[in-house]
Amino acid sequence: MHASLVELLSSGRVLLADGATGTNYFAMGLESGEPPEFWITDHPERVKLLHQQFVEAGADIILTNTFGCNRHRLKLHQAQSRVHELAKRAAELARQVADDAGRPVVVAGSVGPTGELFEPLGALTDSEAIDTFAEQIAGLRDGGADVVWIETMSAPEEVRAAAQAAINIGIPYLATMSFDTAGRTMMGLKPDLLESVFDGLSIPPVAIGANCGVGASDVLVSVLEMKNFQNLIVSKGNCGIPKFEGTTITYSGTPELMRNYAVLAADAGVCIVGGCCGTTPAHVAAMRDALDHRNPGPSPTLEDVIAKIGPLTNSVPSDKVSSRKRRRDTD
Repeated sequence: MHASLVELLSSGRVLLADGATGTNYFAMGLESGEPPEFWITDHPERVKLLHQQFVEAGADIILTNTFGCNRHRLKLHQAQSRVHELAKRAAELARQVADDAGRPVVVAGSVGPTGELFEPLGALTDSEAIDTFAEQIAGLRDGGADVVWIETMSAPEEVRAAAQAAINIGIPYLATMSFDTAGRTMMGLKPDLLESVFDGLSIPPVAIGANCGVGASDVLVSVLEMKNFQNLIVSKGNCGIPKFEGTTITYSGTPELMRNYAVLAADAGVCIVGGCCGTTPAHVAAMRDALDHRNPGPSPTLEDVIAKIGPLTNSVPSDKVSSRKRRRDTD
């Protein structure tokens, strides 16, 4: 049973995206430093298993195992020539699971950042970035992805380049950025300016929003900054706060926390909610149950978010100039 993301969104219900890829792969045996994309051909049964677990948990959207499947990332493992091959095969694996689900499940082709800096801070040009993303996106399209899911971006130039690549390849796209640095992206973009990043593109995104960052509370605060957008909004937050236990990263979020997060996100007006780092199929199942039994409420306040899912790790973004900076400017 096949349906496009736009068709599912037209139903008016809040859609549920899947959870973490890397976190769950580590639990399945992925070694530190091993690129998850190699599992696409080395362990396809494990890749399909995680997709299947998320579908069984109730996800409406599953993301391909292609977050780092671009020439710059794969070059670190001498695999830059395998971009199209791996992206296509990853989409095929997800497509198989989606088509066997017995209900509409969307395959979203995950596109993460290149890891390179744009000129003048680095060597990456706009044309090179578009070409890099187009190579990956073409593979995702050829493997059967329904939509491109651009995620965890920090630089406006990079998310726009990925969007342009999707437009060039001819596939719908949505885009989320990570507002993990004092309420902004690492490159300084505030959540309420995200919509303007796509101004002037010939085809707008299906939806935009926030993902990853720090904890679920912080992602929701970013989403609340987008409440006046014309675009549909996505929230895909981490499962609580990450912490190191020896050499292992664990996340503080429980299924109950992610249940509350899903309800708050829906009340905040998002059209798609999901989990990012640390989110297991058990967390997604709790989110599914929460959405299915939710009694819609008013849009939450900052105080509501903190009371129900915990304190912020980041500060709320502000346009105010610090008193210290003002003193420097007048010295």
